[in-house]
Parts: sequence; C-alpha cells; structure tokens
Amino acid sequence: MEAYAIVETGGKQYRVAAGDTLEVEHLDAEAGQHVDAGAVLAVSDGNALVIGAPTVAGAKVVFSVVEHKRGPKLINFKKRRRKGYERRVGHRQELTVVKVESIA
Repeated sequence: MEAYAIVETGGKQYRVAAGDTLEVEHLDAEAGQHVDAGAVLAVSDGNALVIGAPTVAGAKVVFSVVEHKRGPKLINFKKRRRKGYERRVGHRQELTVVKVESIA
C-alpha cells in the first residue's frame, strides 16, 4: 500500500500520493515554485489512516507548480420557448497544474 493524503484546495477535495499530477483551482504562485496544499483532512502511511477533526495536526503536503492553464469552454444556454428569450454565457476556469512533491 502506498502513502496518500486527502487535501482540500479551491473548495474541492483530492486524494493525492507522492508523484501525482493534478489540476486544481488557480493558485497564486509562479511555475516551479513549491506551495503548501490547503487543509490536510486525512493521511495514510499505507497501514494506518489518520482522520483529522477537521484537519490533521502537523500534516503537510507540498505541491510543485508545473504550469497555469485554462479549462475547457463551458456554455450556459437558457431559452424560454415561444417567448423570444435566449441567453448564452461562456466560461473558462483558470487552473493550475501541480505535482505532489511530498507528504509529511
């Protein structure tokens, strides 16, 4: 079994292990910088699982920022039939690609 952690960043929760690459909500850091993850909710060393209430004291997950990018374009389209009402709004989320360096 491998060591993993459950972290919360950008209002979302992720299960991460050392060496994983994932896309999270935009972080204010330059590419190549090391950033601490948000709240660490749970940590497992492969045998025992420690669950925080609400966070695990002393637990730390370090991310390395790989790049910044934008997500896919999402279209929100509203229409009321026979009323002549149409509304179209597009959105692209700002994302940060991070690599998990270490779990401590």
